[in-house]
Amino acid sequence: MTLSLEPQGGPGPDLTIDLDSLDKEQWGPSCVTFLDLEDHTMDVISVDSNELSCPSPRLDRDLIAHEVRVKQRRIEDICICCGSFQVSTEHPLFEGGMCASCKNKFLESLFLYDNDGYQSYCSICCSGETLLICENPDCTRCYCFECVDTLVSPGTSEKVQAMSNWVCFLCLPFPSNGLLHRRKKWRDRLKAFYDQEMESPFEMYKTVPAWKREPVRVLSLFGDIQKELVSLGFLEGGSDHGHLKYLDDVTNVVRRDVEEWGPFNLVYGSTPPLGHAVERPPGWYLFQFHRVLQYAQSQAPRGQPFFWMFVDNLVLTADDRKVAARFLEMEPVTIQEVCGQVTQNAVYVWSNIPAVKSKHAALTAEKELSLLVQDKPRARPPAPAPAALVKSCFLPLREYFKYSSTALPSPP
Repeated sequence: MTLSLEPQGGPGPDLTIDLDSLDKEQWGPSCVTFLDLEDHTMDVISVDSNELSCPSPRLDRDLIAHEVRVKQRRIEDICICCGSFQVSTEHPLFEGGMCASCKNKFLESLFLYDNDGYQSYCSICCSGETLLICENPDCTRCYCFECVDTLVSPGTSEKVQAMSNWVCFLCLPFPSNGLLHRRKKWRDRLKAFYDQEMESPFEMYKTVPAWKREPVRVLSLFGDIQKELVSLGFLEGGSDHGHLKYLDDVTNVVRRDVEEWGPFNLVYGSTPPLGHAVERPPGWYLFQFHRVLQYAQSQAPRGQPFFWMFVDNLVLTADDRKVAARFLEMEPVTIQEVCGQVTQNAVYVWSNIPAVKSKHAALTAEKELSLLVQDKPRARPPAPAPAALVKSCFLPLREYFKYSSTALPSPP
């Protein structure tokens, strides 16, 4: 099978590649819920305001190649996502610029995943309606038709569609395809980009190449996430899960216990689901989670990926949630299960996993009251465990830990 990419604007270097002949060793081993984020707002400026500025210089994306090849404009001075000339920063993955709007979209969307286990948006523009999926089993990235045809050459998306096993621009061993040039050390660039641009108290861990990924080691408190991690391919099926430690009661757990069980890469905790008997004050689950988290975090090797998540199924009081935000150093995200126009269930989530935003989109008082009323035993059976609502939030961990590509989340 071959891939022939001809640059736009005339003949160029021969880029015909026999994909079947590539050295496989360098590839490494083959192996309806809504996330409510901060409301998008728009600045409104009156016509007579001194702040009113001219529109951003912009061109049709089809003319990017003409600007670069004919007019000799540096591609770093063009937003490769939309074509704007008002560049705010560099694209972290590929050579080229990004305007402020596309940068914000990139920050919000890059680590969002669909239920099929692949990223939801194009890895270049973080948009796109029709996406090409990388078929390297260790990659989850997608690329939209418009980016591929604009930055590589017209018609490339059709060639890719006709292939039986296409691998993407971040996986191929050669760095350049038309105007699309992969940045050197792009994993370091991506981490630096997030640490600089993302408003978060936590640094982003550098993503791990597939051949370096190890199985995730999990400490699960008060809620067992074994089923969710098995369905996502992080754990093997069966009863023997040596990489997951589940504890329902941590009252007598001390630092030495956690050190003997660890080290861990993921610590998960939750309050009891709605409809279940609560034997302890709601705040107990938060404080115990935070205590054990400190034990596990102090044991984690410096610079190695270490993630955590705490989920509240509307058990904590408003004051408890304020305390949680102070202890965990972020505001919660609200994840809702919606059927039609009705919110069936919701949870509050604190986490440092990429794409679980540290901005709180609060439930309205009416919605929260409605859910609490539904929780009465005579109104409905107990709600599902919180982990069922947050399962998709674990998908970004595929960038860091080994997983089975055949185990994909089932559709809702």
